[in-house]
Amino acid sequence: MRNKYVNTSNETRSHRKFIALFGDGAKANYFSPGQINLIGEHTDYNGGYVFPAAISIGTFGVARKRTDSLVKVYSLNFETVGVIAFSLENELVNTPEANWGNFVKGYLLKLKEAGHAIQTGFELVIEGTIPNGSGLSSSASLELLVGTVVNDLYHLGLDKLTLVQLGQKVENEFIGVNSGIMDQFAIGFGEIGKAILLDTNTLKYELVPAEFGDYKIVIMNTNKRRELADSKYNERRAECEEALKRLQTKLEITALGQLTPTEFEENRALIGDVTLEKRAKHAFYENERTKLAKTCLEAGELQAFGQLLNASHESLKNDYEVTGIELDTLAETAQGLSGVLGARMTGAGFGGCGIALVATSEIETFITKLSATYLEKIGYAASFYVATIADGARKL
Repeated sequence: MRNKYVNTSNETRSHRKFIALFGDGAKANYFSPGQINLIGEHTDYNGGYVFPAAISIGTFGVARKRTDSLVKVYSLNFETVGVIAFSLENELVNTPEANWGNFVKGYLLKLKEAGHAIQTGFELVIEGTIPNGSGLSSSASLELLVGTVVNDLYHLGLDKLTLVQLGQKVENEFIGVNSGIMDQFAIGFGEIGKAILLDTNTLKYELVPAEFGDYKIVIMNTNKRRELADSKYNERRAECEEALKRLQTKLEITALGQLTPTEFEENRALIGDVTLEKRAKHAFYENERTKLAKTCLEAGELQAFGQLLNASHESLKNDYEVTGIELDTLAETAQGLSGVLGARMTGAGFGGCGIALVATSEIETFITKLSATYLEKIGYAASFYVATIADGARKL
């Protein structure tokens, strides 16, 4: 049965391009979503909770096995790059000329290192509907697409968690971005109409109904490119690790997410640095807000959930300092518009996207007003998408 949330026009375009490049014949279709984090930002690498959901925009793929050791990949998003080809035998290394194909190389290398022998290559055409650099996890979407394709083509029998963990290893060890597991986890485990409350310290998770009634999640894209590897992401992570190290002089903890409210307040002076204390404060209180968000959604208390979104943005702006004028303009303007229960940045920050919980009847007016304010203040246009919460990476 076809999934009603798959955009068949993208699937068809990828299919036609595959035939043009590699010929007709047996082939399979796949989809890997992007994700938004409802709340719980920069908590994943601090051993805390995150609350993401897979969304209906993502990465489409058409693939077929080859009989030799070559892998040939092509993206409709980077047509000037052309077909990227490499051998499984000796070319699984990160090279500039491989461009986005390095994500494919990285996943295959991590599979090989995990003991999964893939003897023959494959052909793959992809098209992503996630705006590049938006912070909606286009790289993790690609990683899980590759994992899903290879798992299916070669009958590896790998479970979702293994595919997710391999995707994170690609990001951390092959691409060189020191990210947590949230993006890959949401994309691997997502379900229609459900958000995922994930304890990143233990990888225990709950699927929580994300039912917004007369409201919808609107994604607000700053259209400012946010290259994760080039941002201050690694700097913030290092600051949290240093704060943790100072707390560990007295407390037996392995992550900031393990602290109770009392423990944090009684021991925060151990950190001994204003900036590091602000970073730890955000990590801890954002974790508490994330746990409260689950309670709010389960009880249908959307007003309270919206207030948590607002508090999250304020903390990300003032304590974690990862927003910037573009995200602040979107989130803070949105918070003052009619029909909006809450708004915040989502993702790593420094550009990318925000989200707002907006009354369905007000969405058109919301976009019109916010667009005008953003254009006037920033000098270029923002983009908006109404998010549909969708299933995780899968064969179509």
